[in-house]
Amino acid sequence: MLSLKVLVVEDDPASLELMTEVLRSLEAEVRPLSDSQEAAVLVNQEKFDGIFLDLEMPNLNGFALAKEVRTSSWNRLTPIVIVTARDERDTMQQAFATGATFFLQKPIDKRKLAILFRAVRGTMVENRRRYARVPLQTEVTCKVGAKASQGRTWNLSQGGIQVEAGHLSPGDKVRVSFRLPTSGVVIDANGTVKWGNETRQGIEFAKLTNEAHEAIRKFISQVENP
Repeated sequence: MLSLKVLVVEDDPASLELMTEVLRSLEAEVRPLSDSQEAAVLVNQEKFDGIFLDLEMPNLNGFALAKEVRTSSWNRLTPIVIVTARDERDTMQQAFATGATFFLQKPIDKRKLAILFRAVRGTMVENRRRYARVPLQTEVTCKVGAKASQGRTWNLSQGGIQVEAGHLSPGDKVRVSFRLPTSGVVIDANGTVKWGNETRQGIEFAKLTNEAHEAIRKFISQVENP
């Protein structure tokens, strides 16, 4: 079974220990944190498959931390489970508005937590597959407006590609074209430059045809499972 990487942020030691114990028993790789400000830094440094956030925390509460997650380049699409003793409709609406995906009511019940984790596991696995990166070294053409540049790819995921093409800046709308090895399928896709430096740039796909999406999925699967 695929081991999922889960972040649990909870300032109550007993609740943090209980959630960690249950999730590890379900074969998840758990990163437990009691400091929400430390978690805010971490979500911008590491990719997680799922994030459990306590709503009531000092300094940075669950709403604020969820916003941090949703602006993170690493975890902006990672499923978030809000953990709270509050059940007011306004609380739920605010949590969903800030990026929550699921709810877990306190006091934490082992059985309910296990049921919830199994229910959201499929979403977490799909998210993992979308962002799983495999090495890819091939020529690429990147076109911004009428200006085209040639370069090389570094790695590829279902959601985007890293390239070394030059003349690309964060926010640029770019059209990328490259050929997949083994299958020879040419991928021609629109995307947005999400980050860049002197040597490498990250492009998030904005639009892929069904054929291109399937070709990339098959290529990644072949690399991961030769």
